[in-house]
Amino acid sequence: MASTYSADSALPRFRRLATITLLAVYFLILVGASVRASGAGMGCPDWPTCFGSWIPPTHESQLPANYQEIYAELGYADTRFNVVKTWTEYMNRLVGVTIGLLIFATAIFSWPLRRLNSRITWASIATFLMVGFQGWLGAKVVSSNLQPGMITLHMLMALAIVGTLLYALAQSRRQLMVAQPVTSIDPRFEKWLYIVLGMTIMQVTMGTQVREMTDILRESQGEELRSAWIEAMPWFFYVHRSFSALVLFANLWLVRLLINSLGWMHTLTRLTLGMIVIIGVAVTSGATLGHLGMPALVQPLHLLAATLLFGLQFLIWMSYRHARDGALATTRNSVTGRADQAVAGSEQPAV
Repeated sequence: MASTYSADSALPRFRRLATITLLAVYFLILVGASVRASGAGMGCPDWPTCFGSWIPPTHESQLPANYQEIYAELGYADTRFNVVKTWTEYMNRLVGVTIGLLIFATAIFSWPLRRLNSRITWASIATFLMVGFQGWLGAKVVSSNLQPGMITLHMLMALAIVGTLLYALAQSRRQLMVAQPVTSIDPRFEKWLYIVLGMTIMQVTMGTQVREMTDILRESQGEELRSAWIEAMPWFFYVHRSFSALVLFANLWLVRLLINSLGWMHTLTRLTLGMIVIIGVAVTSGATLGHLGMPALVQPLHLLAATLLFGLQFLIWMSYRHARDGALATTRNSVTGRADQAVAGSEQPAV
């Protein structure tokens, strides 16, 4: 009885902390995207220190006279110290350390739930281990002098961390979704949900390729010609831009199916409406990038919207599965109960 009470009280605490941690991870993604868009990724040429110190310099005079020679292989042969870029990158690292501590705390808070639902605990521990790997990968990104492929791998790892943390959070919300009836849901919903998920993966993949292309154009043409980057974009940029309309309409159809079958107040409907808002932000920011000369400040917002869309769709998928499985279990129990009653009745001696 005591262990049940302990688990029941630990569950809402874990949900609160996991939600805060998830929001913090998204904030880190936004900060990291801002660092990349501003060209501050090499503000600190080494890792985990910054110019060999745990606290970065605030002026070029604090560095050795031959610092460009010292860090030449790390991209500083023709680059001078920039205090704004250095501290921007350093703050990004501090936020990353804070996220690591939050995820460690999430793993600790998940431990009392291991008997209630071991998937919560193992997913939380896996998230913590993935963050350690992400830190090592971040060091490799710096040592590779921001090679586009390494940056993309770093970003994909961030999405994997989001997905694993969301899995733990969804498992902690399992009973909440089981209580949400889905027996009246439109039978086409599940098929359309998988279609939408597939379209999002395709769109994010193309967006990653476009993002790598902007890095190449920055190196070849320079930041000053940012407004001319669109003209140099390959064919997949235009496919990516046009495909966004299909993604929007497919998700609008998904919302229509839910509203007509479950109503406006069901959790799945509200999550999907939130998804439409995120898609609207992604489409608007993408159009701004495509038609207004790739403004640097809009790039982080566009990336954040894409990662939020991925996370929200993953949560919708998990929530739907929990609600569906709960409804199926209730139906099976009901059928089994009626069958047991029938058997018991048939075993009564005839009078």
